[in-house]
Amino acid sequence: MTMNSSLTSSVFELGNQTIQLIKCEAQKCSRRSDSTDPPRPLLISTPSETGIYPVLLFLHGYLLYNSFYSQLIQHIASHGFIVVAPQLYSVAGPDTNEEIKITAQITNWLSQGLSRFLPPHVKPNLSTLVLAGHSRGGKVAFALALNKSHTTSPLKFSALIGIDPVDGMDKGKQTPPPVLTYVPHSFNLDGTPVLVIGSGLGEVKKNPLFPPCAPKGVNHEDFYNECCKPAYYFLAKDYGHLDVLDDDTKGIRGKSTYCVCKNGESREPMRKFVAGVVVAFMKAYLDGDSSDLLAIREGTHEMVPLELQRTEFQV
Repeated sequence: MTMNSSLTSSVFELGNQTIQLIKCEAQKCSRRSDSTDPPRPLLISTPSETGIYPVLLFLHGYLLYNSFYSQLIQHIASHGFIVVAPQLYSVAGPDTNEEIKITAQITNWLSQGLSRFLPPHVKPNLSTLVLAGHSRGGKVAFALALNKSHTTSPLKFSALIGIDPVDGMDKGKQTPPPVLTYVPHSFNLDGTPVLVIGSGLGEVKKNPLFPPCAPKGVNHEDFYNECCKPAYYFLAKDYGHLDVLDDDTKGIRGKSTYCVCKNGESREPMRKFVAGVVVAFMKAYLDGDSSDLLAIREGTHEMVPLELQRTEFQV
């Protein structure tokens, strides 16, 4: 799949890169007989034009498919980033240790095999590698960065992003391994910049049958409170935990994403906001261009597609 976008200066709209969306099934995506297969199936969104691009490793949420984030990762890639979104599992229990281990394996694979599945003349810059995750994927991202399961990544992450991260609850207790300590500024990330994005409706029940998708006490607010500087926090008002997904999420799981969480009126504004602020954050800390991030932070950016309920930062 190829996406072509017109030239734009706004991080909240598509960038000027022509994008390819590449599906790579583990054990089935080798282009050469000596290729190293990825540990898990991947969805890769990459610019097509010749260049060397930073890499974003993006982890999906609980029981979701990486394909549900196609519009989000293409938006980010269109601004000059390679986005690698693995499918960590099909079915999973409450323990995330295995997902942390798999993410470390995928990180190790990037330097061995990613280049073989990119367009000609497109090269990944793994010295600028960003780790991001949505929902439970956000927990996994923080846990790997913090070495909570004693599974270290072979590559250093240049930045860490939690998109409505949730340190899940099971029978009233944090699911293993627990990430949150409830001690302010306790995350020891050696100065790695962090971005946390929250959804204002994540704490609200959709109906009496389901708990909130991002319950208070284990959500974005708690993750941000434990971050050290530099860290940014944006809370989107009137949008829900799954509003970052594609408009059309197919299949039983896809249809259920409209049923289990409290949603906003449409997904597009939240998805555009998340993509845009992620791009602005990476431009600031990977490219040294903080103009968009500062404008969003100060409330002077004219293209922000939704109302922010809360903005905080530590720099």
